Amino acid sequence: MKKLKLIIFASILVAVGVLATFHWITYKAKGLTYNDVDSIPKNKVGLVLGASRLAPSGNINLFYKHRVEAAVALYKAGKIEYILVSGDNSHKDYDEPTDFKNDLIEKGIPAERIFLDYAGFRTLDSMVRAKEIFGQDALTIISQKFHNERAIYIAQHFGIDAIAYNAKDVYKRPAREYLARTKASLDLLFNVEPKFLGDKIAIK
Repeated sequence: MKKLKLIIFASILVAVGVLATFHWITYKAKGLTYNDVDSIPKNKVGLVLGASRLAPSGNINLFYKHRVEAAVALYKAGKIEYILVSGDNSHKDYDEPTDFKNDLIEKGIPAERIFLDYAGFRTLDSMVRAKEIFGQDALTIISQKFHNERAIYIAQHFGIDAIAYNAKDVYKRPAREYLARTKASLDLLFNVEPKFLGDKIAIK
């Protein structure tokens, strides 16, 4: 019975910690995410966080589609000058950044205004590499709101002056975001580093 009580108590502590972390990250991003193109401040670079182009069904992934649309809207409104796409290219047949680039070009974004980060395997990697590899101390993050809040929290930890534009949501909040935020906090606590860094690439 004593062992069972300890397990229950530990489970409660974990649940409270997860919930507290979730709401703390939302609080840290308060006032820094925007839904309206006209009201968002200008930045030199918009950072699009990666996603698979296709959903498991084989149809277009709406998270991806709406991020493309958001990046195009910001660029055409003059709110960003360049688009940095950071995504996963961990094997030959999976290339998120190039998929984004092709669709951005199709929607009228000049190729020379698009930069690709092929080692954005997760949000932490994308944020650190935007600063350390691409030289950006201030930027506009482009993803869905739940993701933007987590990205801003990570950016703040690394001294990046970040705001975010909220791409249209597919649904309000994926359940896995609770665990994603907890993991992000633990990564920062234990100074987890990106999988790769490498040579610097100037955006100009």
